[in-house]
Amino acid sequence: MHSFFRDSPEFEQRKRRPYSPPKVTLAQVRSAIPKHLFEKNTAKGCFYVARDIVCAVVVYKLGWAIDPFASTFGIVSVAVKWFLWVVYWYAQGIILTGWWCMAHEAGHGTLSNQNWINHVVGFLMHTFLLTPFYAWRVSHHAHHKATMSVERDENYVPRTRKDCGLPDELAAKLSDYHEIFEDAPIYTLLRIAVMQVFGWPMYLFTNAMGSPRHPPYTNHFLPWSSIFKPQHCNYILISDAAIGAMGYVLYLWTCQVGFAYFVKLYLIPFLCVNHWIVMLTYLHHCDPTVPYFRRKQWSFLRGASSTVDRPFLGWAGRFFLHNVSHDHLSHHLFSSIPFYNQPLVTEHIKKVLKENYNYDSTNSFRALYRTFTECCFIEDDGDIVFYKNKNGKTARVLADDALDAPSLH
Repeated sequence: MHSFFRDSPEFEQRKRRPYSPPKVTLAQVRSAIPKHLFEKNTAKGCFYVARDIVCAVVVYKLGWAIDPFASTFGIVSVAVKWFLWVVYWYAQGIILTGWWCMAHEAGHGTLSNQNWINHVVGFLMHTFLLTPFYAWRVSHHAHHKATMSVERDENYVPRTRKDCGLPDELAAKLSDYHEIFEDAPIYTLLRIAVMQVFGWPMYLFTNAMGSPRHPPYTNHFLPWSSIFKPQHCNYILISDAAIGAMGYVLYLWTCQVGFAYFVKLYLIPFLCVNHWIVMLTYLHHCDPTVPYFRRKQWSFLRGASSTVDRPFLGWAGRFFLHNVSHDHLSHHLFSSIPFYNQPLVTEHIKKVLKENYNYDSTNSFRALYRTFTECCFIEDDGDIVFYKNKNGKTARVLADDALDAPSLH
């Protein structure tokens, strides 16, 4: 196993290999996947939902036992208590992130061929986590339709040289880049922490790191936001009403159990969910070695194949997060395939995409720091572009034939 502080062999190899878009078509990729993997099994989907709920309830019940149990340890009871609370927050945070991921699957309709099952599960699980299911569903589907498109993607759209206030590339000096992007390590870590804890609500309320084609402070809770169309209005209002109702339920529950237990049992795990969701989605789509495309060169296949699969949280990521990071590339190519079939789909896709399949086993926290500090901006022009770092350099170059290849769908 490579070091926590080093990049993976896959990442290093991808840096050295000039990028050339896939030479296959989406139809060729699809034909490589056995048809039975597209089939949805309602009983299987509901089993995973029930499993997630049972896990959360069991850990919640154990959480109530922490303080009485720790009090029996005498002089070290305080240390035991806070150690167990940290374990609870970590475990429940991951389990509830699994709830968020399950609602994400429901939003794609992969739990069942019965749409009402998908809607009920997704709506309830997201509402419990104060996520507006229908509002998120609209913007997320738009993201899937235009993944890695500079003009049309909805999430983590990179800032350009002009956005950053940088001089023209020919005139820019190293000091110009450092003036904007060079931060002390402690300050950088603080900015990462703010993004990890508050990035998700900031996106919902202000469209932070969303598409720049929307007006500043575009809001997921307002039905007239430019994210939505008139036919979405009633659904957005339903999501808003559900969030309000959930807030009231939490208020009533807090009145019964006390503010301290609200913080320990719900609020901190909720903040952990925000952290994991932002981290995994950020790492899916932001990496120094994967390209963004402008209109002339973008295609659905190119965008979807420019995401990155990662062994996020190891076995826990597979078990609780339903393969969302381990098999994200296949999910973007075929988001209607149930999550429990995605590992098999990935194996078939690898054989077709070959060097255009992106995998990175770099420790996810190392990858987070690397992406945050190296993915600074993209150029204002260019049809296939990579992030540039604080020195104005890219980690990867285009192959000679990259721009000559047809944009295959």
